[in-house]
Amino acid sequence: MPGLLDGKSALVTGAGSGIGRATALAFAREGAWVAAADLKLEAAQETARMVEAAGGQAVAIEVDVTDDAAVAAMVQAAVKAFGGLDCAFNNAGIAPYQVNAAGQKIADVAPEAWQQLLDVNLTGVWRCLRHEVAQMRTQGGGAIVNTASVAGLVGLPSSSAYVASKHGVVGLTRTAAADHAEENIRVNAVCPGYIETPMTEDTMRRKGERILARVPMARMGRPEEIAEAVVWLCSDRASFVTGAAWTVDGGYSAV
Repeated sequence: MPGLLDGKSALVTGAGSGIGRATALAFAREGAWVAAADLKLEAAQETARMVEAAGGQAVAIEVDVTDDAAVAAMVQAAVKAFGGLDCAFNNAGIAPYQVNAAGQKIADVAPEAWQQLLDVNLTGVWRCLRHEVAQMRTQGGGAIVNTASVAGLVGLPSSSAYVASKHGVVGLTRTAAADHAEENIRVNAVCPGYIETPMTEDTMRRKGERILARVPMARMGRPEEIAEAVVWLCSDRASFVTGAAWTVDGGYSAV
């Protein structure tokens, strides 16, 4: 049986671990050629090796999504490797603890921490969209998914910069979808809840018990569960879906 993405090329940022790695593997399982991009080249290379070990084709690319020239080069490298760009998953992001802002209320967040979080999580997505859309225009269309979060749908105490960045991704996604629908480019977002990845370890260590008490399914999600949503959104089965923010959170935002 053919895969959902047979013969398509896919680009994943933040592909070196967690949701990005799981999605790169899922893309390959469904028949796509995968460009695995990450700030840490060794991590991207490991993901590419995992894809190839499972029978797929992949290339590894080093990218800093805060550098516009690097993002442009990433897209060009993916196109050079596979002849085009059909699907993109803009997943690279950072958490508050990575900029020393974990657990801080608005008045306590340093301006530098605020700026860095938004530069990666929001402006980084815009940079990727900009170059991906430019390429997809030349091909007659494509599908893009951005990683937002439940933090893009609700407020979270002591997470102002992260929440602002993820709300921004949801708004950016909807506007990009409206801007480019006539060009056959679909743009959606996935909104994960608390998922078992390195990024959530600090938060779960500090307040995991309280968080899980609010999740109706009473557990964290797995990266593979987010990957399945991304694959579907990139596939032709989602041909009438654009501008959506798909929540995959075990019911966290429903209560």
